Amino acid sequence: MASVKQFQVTFDCAEPERLAQFWSEVLGYVTPPPSPEGQSSAVCTDPTGVGPRLYFQRVPEGKVVKNRVHLCVRSGTGLVGAERLAVLEAECARLVALGAVRLRLLPADEENESCIVMQDIEGNEFCVD
Repeated sequence: MASVKQFQVTFDCAEPERLAQFWSEVLGYVTPPPSPEGQSSAVCTDPTGVGPRLYFQRVPEGKVVKNRVHLCVRSGTGLVGAERLAVLEAECARLVALGAVRLRLLPADEENESCIVMQDIEGNEFCVD
């Protein structure tokens, strides 16, 4: 049985190039130059080759319900308490400046550390954790 070595995360969206550029800024990924004739898809990739390729495909319908899969931007790994919150808030502010929307803070509990739920520029939810 073969094992999977790489995977791609695919987003349905209205503006593939714009969303690819947003996620490139969020994750430090790179995007190839856009085609002059316009495209119905776009990609961004991790320049180190470690992270998954993100693929954005234009679809005619808009987002209707909460997405069932989301990305987590891991900025506070290994941190707890006030130190973690400060790092999460700083990353949240950077992402808001890129066009993301802050939805809510999920405070730490007995099982999970704090995280911030956000939306990208097309309304897809993601977490800063």
